[in-house]
Amino acid sequence: MIKTIVDIFRIQKDERWLVLAFLLVSVFLHACCIYCFSGFFLQDSIDNGSVFYSQFHVSGYDPITYAVVTHWGTTYQVFRHPLLAFMVYPLFLLNNGLIALTGYNLVQFLLAAILLVCNIYSVVFLYRIFKDIISVSRFDAILLVFFFYGFAHIMVASIVADHFTVSMFLLIFALYISGRWMQEGRQMTIVQTVVLFVITAGITLSNGVKIFINALFVNGKRFFRPKYLLLAVILPAGMMWLFANWEYRTYVLPQEKARQIALAKKAQVEKERSYRQFMDTTSIMNPEEKQQTFERQYKQQLRKEAQERWESMHKGLPIKGKSIFLRWTDVTTPRWDSMVENLFGESLMLHQDHLLGDTLRERPLIVTYRWWICYVVEVVIVVLWLIGVWLGRKSRFLWLTFAGFAFDMVIHLVLGFGLNEVYIMASHWAYVLPVGIAYLLKHGTSTIVRLTSYLLLLITVFLWLYNGTLLVGYLLG
Repeated sequence: MIKTIVDIFRIQKDERWLVLAFLLVSVFLHACCIYCFSGFFLQDSIDNGSVFYSQFHVSGYDPITYAVVTHWGTTYQVFRHPLLAFMVYPLFLLNNGLIALTGYNLVQFLLAAILLVCNIYSVVFLYRIFKDIISVSRFDAILLVFFFYGFAHIMVASIVADHFTVSMFLLIFALYISGRWMQEGRQMTIVQTVVLFVITAGITLSNGVKIFINALFVNGKRFFRPKYLLLAVILPAGMMWLFANWEYRTYVLPQEKARQIALAKKAQVEKERSYRQFMDTTSIMNPEEKQQTFERQYKQQLRKEAQERWESMHKGLPIKGKSIFLRWTDVTTPRWDSMVENLFGESLMLHQDHLLGDTLRERPLIVTYRWWICYVVEVVIVVLWLIGVWLGRKSRFLWLTFAGFAFDMVIHLVLGFGLNEVYIMASHWAYVLPVGIAYLLKHGTSTIVRLTSYLLLLITVFLWLYNGTLLVGYLLG
């Protein structure tokens, strides 16, 4: 088994130049990112992490991992990232050892190394998906990899220390081995399913669902065998949920209670101040009427302030309910504009206005492009993808990939999770676009394939020049 794993991760001879090219580009982009923030993050005497939150501003990506690797804690949202804090704990130990030895916080360099490895192997497994599973030419496989990494929020996510690049690597790896197993007529075993689920769901819970989707396509009807369903699906999912609840009660709830007590005290002080001010200015004489009027006006003011805070962060209204998951939903953000400007817009091409701004701070929810060519490129990419999906409609591997994408779209477009900054989730689904186009290159006539390759090359060059220039300019500006 160890030999098999080593063989899977061994970089083949025909992959070395591709890997070298991406390594050089990635090192340059990481160097730009490190340069941008090293003046704040390299100091050895960093406090509890506030410097990361106050200084790191790259779109909607969170600097939580910087903070956790410097001062460990279960800072992530534990129901979305139940194991992530524990996975980075060894990095925390290593980083603090390096701080003791060097006097510098090398967290940026440590995390850059992790992201470099994940990106290199994402490139390798994507290349193998195109060449070995979908069976396009080597040139087209390389072109599709460059096309994918030209997407704005693949390029950006590859250098920021959020969890998205690691998630993307694991999802692409799972997609590749699932495709191989389908080719070889093999089944995904209980142990393999559990291991993949724990690792992927531990980083982001929704990713674990995609492992079950992969298992369904690989195993077919055998997926529903009672033993497999119980031991590979129900049991690990239940254990993950129990662990997340334990983590919440042990680490998060005490902090929340302390924070609520502090906020309640602050609110009480503010209410008493408002009460005194109201009593000094009101013309109402009846004491009971005075009290009722104050309570009514004060509640209205609190609701107004809460609404203003919510709107200032560009968060749509959630589905009503007490469940923590319902708080993450959004039923009011416009879907079509979000699809055009964010989902298939900002995910693929950065907007020049409010460049890499955060919607929770100053960036408007919907930003339009200055150049009409950006909309043309967006439409062409989507059309090529849809044609590829149609031509490859008989491929089980394509539908496996598409099923994961459909799951993401239900989360984002139907339920509205993260819809206000949906582009930062591109690492979870955007690989479906080159996978779909690969089927166009596989099944199209020789003339269509040649024209598609030329068009794809032109778009790829545009994406790299356009997004790369804006990203580097932002980091070095």
